Amino acid sequence: MIRIAIVEDEKAYVNQFTQYLQEYQKTINEEIDITVYHDGDEITSKYKPQYDIILMDIEMKFISGMSAAEEIRNVDSKVIIIFITYMAQYAIQGYKVGALDYILKPVSYFSFSKHIGDAIARIKKRSSTYITIPVKGGILRLDVSDIYYIESQGHNLFYHTSSGVHLSSGTMNAAEQQLNNYGFSRGNKSYLINLAHVDGIQDKCAQVKGELLQLSRPRHNAFLQDLTNYWGEN
Repeated sequence: MIRIAIVEDEKAYVNQFTQYLQEYQKTINEEIDITVYHDGDEITSKYKPQYDIILMDIEMKFISGMSAAEEIRNVDSKVIIIFITYMAQYAIQGYKVGALDYILKPVSYFSFSKHIGDAIARIKKRSSTYITIPVKGGILRLDVSDIYYIESQGHNLFYHTSSGVHLSSGTMNAAEQQLNNYGFSRGNKSYLINLAHVDGIQDKCAQVKGELLQLSRPRHNAFLQDLTNYWGEN
């Protein structure tokens, strides 16, 4: 999954970029998760590293894209920033904050898809970690970053991922040992959760991709500590 934030105060462009991304994901056969912010102050408020790409308008009402990018870079050195602007000379300043590229308005789908393609190619070059799990009739290779959480039911494990739910055999203890160094934490005896996909805590549950996963009383504090440490380190 590719996580992209759109930071744009013009509704027409928000709709256009969203449509372009939805169309583009069909050509690459990979899910693109889209989050929209309508000004620089929205994305910088309580920002934490969670996006692969940020499409940033430069000219906005409250906080300019350039100022927002500077704040983001203070806490996130890896996210790819692409500026969107009417005037190229503004975008050129973006290299000071490590922007990868800029797109000039008005934006055609051809131009947009090329810039997004270049950014995704760069992301793909970054090292990925894969595991293999036994499934009916063979084995399956999973990118660790695409695993949302693992659920234990009896002698089966259900891997909830960006590509769907995969049934595997094995024990939760073995899965926990396999993923020990990759940012996973036990929420209770039945859930092993990828902290990278936790959006927050609500009613003693971890919020993961729109689902609420119950945290047990014995593991609640330890899970919160793991999550706090993960957010602080990332």
